[in-house]
Amino acid sequence: MLGRSMLSRTGSFRPENLGQNALAMIGNLCFTIFVLGVLIFTIIAATYEPEDPLFHPSTKITNFLTSTSNATFKSDNTVLKTGEDFMAANQTAFATFINITDVDNPVSELPSPDCEGGLDRPIDCTDPEVFHLMMRSAIEHFKDIHFYRFGKSVRGSNDSTCDMAWRFRPKEGKTAAFYKDYRRFVISRSENCTLSVVSIGDYHTGVNARKRKKNQKPGFEKTHPKQELAISLPVVGETVNDTLPVVESEGSFSHGKYLIYTGGGDRCKTMNHYLWSFLCALGEAQYLNRTLVMDLSICLSSIYTSSNQDEEGKDFRFYFDFEHLKDSASVLDQVQFWSDWNKWQKKDGLSLHLVEDFKITPMKLEGVNDALIMRKFGSVEPDNYWYRVCEGETESVVQRPWHLIWKSRRLMDIVSAIASRLNWDFDSVHVVRGEKARNKELWPNLAVDTSPDALLSSLRDKIEDGRNLYVATDEPDTSFFDPLKDKYSTHFLDEYKDLWNENSEWYSETTKLNKGVPVEFDGYMRVSVDTEVFLRGKKQIETFNDLTSDCKDGINTCSSSAS
Repeated sequence: MLGRSMLSRTGSFRPENLGQNALAMIGNLCFTIFVLGVLIFTIIAATYEPEDPLFHPSTKITNFLTSTSNATFKSDNTVLKTGEDFMAANQTAFATFINITDVDNPVSELPSPDCEGGLDRPIDCTDPEVFHLMMRSAIEHFKDIHFYRFGKSVRGSNDSTCDMAWRFRPKEGKTAAFYKDYRRFVISRSENCTLSVVSIGDYHTGVNARKRKKNQKPGFEKTHPKQELAISLPVVGETVNDTLPVVESEGSFSHGKYLIYTGGGDRCKTMNHYLWSFLCALGEAQYLNRTLVMDLSICLSSIYTSSNQDEEGKDFRFYFDFEHLKDSASVLDQVQFWSDWNKWQKKDGLSLHLVEDFKITPMKLEGVNDALIMRKFGSVEPDNYWYRVCEGETESVVQRPWHLIWKSRRLMDIVSAIASRLNWDFDSVHVVRGEKARNKELWPNLAVDTSPDALLSSLRDKIEDGRNLYVATDEPDTSFFDPLKDKYSTHFLDEYKDLWNENSEWYSETTKLNKGVPVEFDGYMRVSVDTEVFLRGKKQIETFNDLTSDCKDGINTCSSSAS
């Protein structure tokens, strides 16, 4: 009776009402699902960050880094590819979002917001109007680069100058790197109080706008939302901090795991040989999740020295970007390591595992728990080369981390300075002559003709008359190329000696790094800078392997080795 009474009161479950109730319930359910779907979509849209195309490895890079070819090294005296070069394979994706100058149309003059105080009143470099004037003038003046972001303008050397820094890329750049420049602007105020930029100084003249400390974050004006990419790419022109890493405490040292390579026949070989072996050691350390204990003192092969003798005591940091390496991988200088080891090894019971056979693969060392694994190499070449560890079955397991090796940013700054003096608007030709080309009596059957007439014939249909032409060459007598001057404005590396002479920033910094002893701008540095300037030419003509071929993709087809 009670159940019958309740049904009669509600009427909800009467037969004639069931269809309507079902439809209402279905409608409410659909509406609920719709609302939940909108909510989920909104959350995903607000938080989703698509994978950056720059850092999505291309097939080209993947194939190169996972080569299944024989790991045995073939020595030559060319400049080996490094980490920045591999990034160049993704330049199409990179260019789609980075080559944008997101500012208003440039103007050269702006009315002063306040005319009081006379024409001699100091220029207020912190005034936003002055900053925008400088920014627009820079964009108008430097037509062959894409500006990425600008730093705040600061006072220059006097009341009429302001300094400003910016990051940029050349419009036709083939390397995945940013460049930093800071210049001094001379600004005048006319009788009607209009401000105008009178002149812009040379490369790196605006020293007051230079970032001084590694962790200092200048107030950059964004010109593109992908600002954070600069952190992951080489930035040429920034202050370099390549101080040696130091272990924080006894506890952290004693809990660490280390790998060191000692001895062997790799010393004083070519730089390519050195990198091939060093990166094998670094690859094994990463595979074993250990800190690599490395010797920063390099023996430079006689092929790069003015004395024609092997020279010890060259610093790794002269040639490669140690700051990037230590920030990206776990490494320690061996001098610091042995100092700490001698202090704490006995006290903390740290053990050593010695390996004297390169055939013992990294895979067999995975279970070793000793604090230090030491690979000791003998005196019989080539079985005492470090890279032998990475041959055979190891090649497919341990990959050389090429992306961790960048060229010295001090050398790359010289490259940037040369390109800037040419306004990033030049073509380049690579002429490798060597002894065979210079001595026709001894080598009458040389296959490639690199005479001036042959060069002119090769360049005639490729380089427009009157263009700036940078000639990267091993020919010491640049007068050999005088016939090119009738058609082009030729430039050679030695024109820019002031960038590494005793008054240069490079000289000052490397001398300080070398404990007060001046550093020679040696043969490897020359080849490295010469090659990198060549690779920044708008048109690049390679003349050693094929006198008539264009260099299509820069690094991959423009490398050649003297035979």
